[in-house]
Amino acid sequence: MLKIVLIDDDPISTFVTEKLISKNIKVPFTIFKFQSATDALKDISSIHPNYLFLDLNMPEMTGWDFLEEFDPYDYKPEVYILSSSVDERDINKANNYSLVKQYLSKPLIKKYIKTIFN
Repeated sequence: MLKIVLIDDDPISTFVTEKLISKNIKVPFTIFKFQSATDALKDISSIHPNYLFLDLNMPEMTGWDFLEEFDPYDYKPEVYILSSSVDERDINKANNYSLVKQYLSKPLIKKYIKTIFN
């Protein structure tokens, strides 16, 4: 069973992402949702996700802060930055993280989902 983690403080964005995934994945999966990167960091080691979708601009702990703290030592999830920022500096910074597979702009679209999960 695939384990997918969504970390985003925007419930509408999370809802849209979850619906897109649900309608376009043909294998069994479970989605874990976090509105706080801090909360996600506490629980993620017990989840061992295959995929992680991470917003950058969040209060308390940003997506960048999360990536600095996140250290999956016994599994390697595919991490996708999901952000409304189209700033080249953010895109370039994301490329400096070995865990980050791709930088995607919000809202997530069907084409991305099909590429990620196929």
